[in-house]
Amino acid sequence: MEPSAVGNGAHLLESAVREFARRTRFPIAFGGLVSRDTAAVTVKIGTHTNALDGLAVRRERGLGGRAMTELRPRMTGNYSTARQITHDYDSYILGEGISTLLAVPVIVHGRALGVLYGGAWGRWNIGGVTTSPAVDVARSLADELRIHDEVERRIADARASTREPGLSPTQRETVRETYAELRRIAAALPDAAVRARLAEVEQRLATLSGAVHEPLQREADVQLTPREIDVLACVALGATNAEAGQQLGLREATVKAYLGTAMSKLQASTRHAAVAQARKLGLLP
Repeated sequence: MEPSAVGNGAHLLESAVREFARRTRFPIAFGGLVSRDTAAVTVKIGTHTNALDGLAVRRERGLGGRAMTELRPRMTGNYSTARQITHDYDSYILGEGISTLLAVPVIVHGRALGVLYGGAWGRWNIGGVTTSPAVDVARSLADELRIHDEVERRIADARASTREPGLSPTQRETVRETYAELRRIAAALPDAAVRARLAEVEQRLATLSGAVHEPLQREADVQLTPREIDVLACVALGATNAEAGQQLGLREATVKAYLGTAMSKLQASTRHAAVAQARKLGLLP
């Protein structure tokens, strides 16, 4: 997963560094994604010099390397005299004049795939108020990287395994499983911006499956709520109401209610007919 993290996540990293700076209020923010055990810093905000250009942090080296190894934030209020870290990167950090430095690892599947930094030229209050939003930003980036990487892999595998336009039944079923999985993940994420980007990925999957085509003529424009689509996506894979509730964190009665309203909107008499109609209308892959 590491080699693909940089190529697939560059735009995600830039957004994360900007959000890191906004939420922590550190005057300097920078970060990098890991490739071959090294996080090359590619995004920088608020710097006064070019000293950080070319900074590439290896695991266990420097403050960021220690954070990536220990899988937890590391910080120092006086970088130049810090004894708990190696000083491999002094020319970069001290070259920018940074004294206070916070490093937060971006953890995916128990492994650091990147590191986000907040820095200041003098003493800075690094406490729970600052580290908590910093960790939140790193977690959101980790979620996006994990989902982005998995979706890109599955799409690439599906395209590579067929020479003909469209997908085979097995490939289409894989896409549908991925779609349902994304719906479950999105339902559990608190970040609205991440959920919105996931919705764009879901649309790509629906397009890949061949479900989205020229809009059908509809006597009534069917509008399903996100939760109704979540439930239908689970039902489409054969889940019972109880199983769908367990997957989505809902009570069985709640799932039944969502399914009932979806069936009503789709004018379907059975759950399977509702799934078929939703696919026909391009609402499910």
